[in-house]
Amino acid sequence: MSRAGVGIGIVGLGGMGHLHARSLEDLGASVVAGADLVPDQRDRFADEFAARTYETHEGLVVDDDVDAVVVTTPNRFHEPITVDALEAGCHVLVEKPLAHTLESAERVAAAAARSDTVCMVGFHNRHAASMAMFDEQHARGRFGDLTHVEANYVRRRGVPGPGSWFTDPDLAGGGALLDIGVHALDLALYALDFPEIAEVSGVTRTTFGTREEYADPDGFGDNWNAEAETYEVDDSVSAFIRCADGQTISLEAAWATNRDESMDFRVRGTEAGARFDIGDTNMTILEAGTAGCDHYADVDLGGDPSLTGHRTQDEAFLETVVAGTGAETNTVEEALTVQRVIDAIYRSSDLGHSVAIEEPEVPVERRARIK
Repeated sequence: MSRAGVGIGIVGLGGMGHLHARSLEDLGASVVAGADLVPDQRDRFADEFAARTYETHEGLVVDDDVDAVVVTTPNRFHEPITVDALEAGCHVLVEKPLAHTLESAERVAAAAARSDTVCMVGFHNRHAASMAMFDEQHARGRFGDLTHVEANYVRRRGVPGPGSWFTDPDLAGGGALLDIGVHALDLALYALDFPEIAEVSGVTRTTFGTREEYADPDGFGDNWNAEAETYEVDDSVSAFIRCADGQTISLEAAWATNRDESMDFRVRGTEAGARFDIGDTNMTILEAGTAGCDHYADVDLGGDPSLTGHRTQDEAFLETVVAGTGAETNTVEEALTVQRVIDAIYRSSDLGHSVAIEEPEVPVERRARIK
């Protein structure tokens, strides 16, 4: 099969659906179908891509021209769409998080394990230029043994779609942690090559979204109405993850908080460290030496600005479908580990103390990315 022979169906025809459709079409695939409950969304998609449209996913996944399905719906619907697509023999790229709850994520993972088709999860920041450079430098041993990751995804004011599915726990499953914190957490676990997790401690907060007066200078949530809208999710989280071998992760994520915004990602190693913004093009390596005299050495690496995470991720998905092999990155097993840590953060916050993570029912395949 060639790229042109892969028929793509998109379920969820909002901004993310269009982004994936354009990316996959640019990469040579054929966008043949789309599904969305909203008629205007279906009409716009059909006009742009000359594709058939369906009101629900059931018709799309059995469309003979659809080989691969991209799922960009609210989190609650990831499971039924992904499972139905896999059982229909379609390959699937489902946006992050894997599901809205751990139990739902486990059912998706079980369906993927039963299927002979590809299932990947949309953690695109792994494929940004900054992370690609980090991977290569790590593979060369430049950082030594990795010891700690500081992962930040913090907005000063940036609650998405106030009153929409993002702030409805039944549809989203959580707030800032499941929306943007999941990106930072996945990247941290990926950087450490998904180590065994020993203990998780976390605190989630709902501070700003329930206020009658919510300052929003940037107009991020231009339809804000605290009295009329549903807001029962977290808008910030602080967490600490301790790994079985002593590695640690500190996580800060927020839709709204009184501090400067940050997507700062820092990795400490025994020989050197790395600093970059999540999803960015550039990276700084931090070292120290004794040549001539004791000194610091900060090396700035400028990556290829055309290497975007979404496009590279979509290309990896498309190439895996064409090759007919198992996924080597963005695997369901990795996404299930991320979901288990998220669940542990929420449980820790509810209980007021650290918690352990049980071994997953679907075994996590350790990647041999770093030798």
